[in-house]
Amino acid sequence: MGAIELKSVEKWFGEVQVIKGVDLAIGDGEFVIFVGPSGCGKSTLLRMIAGLEETSRGEILIDGRNATAEPPSKRGLAMVFQSYALYPHMSVAENMGFSLKTAGAPKPEIEAKVSEAARVLRLEPYLERRPKDLSGGQRQRVAIGRSIVRDPTAFLFDEPLSNLDAALRVEMRYEIAKLHQHLSSTMIYVTHDQVEAMTLADRIVVLDFGTIAQVGTPRELYENPANLFVAEFIGSPKMNILPCTVNGGEYQLAGGRGGPAPGAEGAVKLGIRPEAIEICGQGEGDLDGVVDLVEYLGADVFLIVDCGPVGKVTVRVDGESTLRMGETVGLRFAARRLHFFDEGGRALM
Repeated sequence: MGAIELKSVEKWFGEVQVIKGVDLAIGDGEFVIFVGPSGCGKSTLLRMIAGLEETSRGEILIDGRNATAEPPSKRGLAMVFQSYALYPHMSVAENMGFSLKTAGAPKPEIEAKVSEAARVLRLEPYLERRPKDLSGGQRQRVAIGRSIVRDPTAFLFDEPLSNLDAALRVEMRYEIAKLHQHLSSTMIYVTHDQVEAMTLADRIVVLDFGTIAQVGTPRELYENPANLFVAEFIGSPKMNILPCTVNGGEYQLAGGRGGPAPGAEGAVKLGIRPEAIEICGQGEGDLDGVVDLVEYLGADVFLIVDCGPVGKVTVRVDGESTLRMGETVGLRFAARRLHFFDEGGRALM
């Protein structure tokens, strides 16, 4: 079992409150990812769950047991850090089995658990090598294997892929996804990389300066952000946010046209994803603008369109687009993909 629950958890450093009354329930076997900008408290919250940071107020329950005051060694959790922290003079097998050895486990048990972890992580050919003879991705797999052999209640990952290059990050995302599928263990993962969060998580927790802005599946957060902060944070490129007015169930863009906006009375911002905008002829859509920049990415092209008083709008189009800088285009919004936000940033529809 690996259910974890946070009840009104707070963290203070002197006069500064960095975690502000967080309530969160993580189910057994769930893969939950904490994301947010630098300084939002995601790593601090993970370290509080691990017992590496003291909880100032509130409770941390692990499988229904109040573990708030327990030291890390009593919580039954395994943590994988950004740094691999492998012993350079030990082999892969020795590194993976070291925690069991120090705990006094019998040698046959250590060998069996190391062998099973190596099989799961495809490290069997490397068991006699030293860390210096491994790639970055292989070293990270060894660090994960060191956690697996302990058979923990849950795995905690603190930005484990940030030291890897782009190709290795893709490979390790696959490895971690397959590991979760194989072990069915609870995993809590901290990252600033949206791609990791969107591709790995069962649920994402978006943190905003010590508070939870929204919790949901990747699809829920992307398609139905609860507020302006989540709307702008989730998605790459981010959602376009445009000034608007709404009166009598109709929205109006500054210097542009408008359309139906039922239930959005009082909105001051309109949000639209880059892929929910269609290029059309001048005067035929919601806005007109001049192509200010063309970013070619192969399968996709991102157009930065200068729409005057509304500002610059990012549009995702097919990679075969032949539009060039300086061309005037119309932008037509998909009506069912519009988002509206009030003065306080709260989503209205």
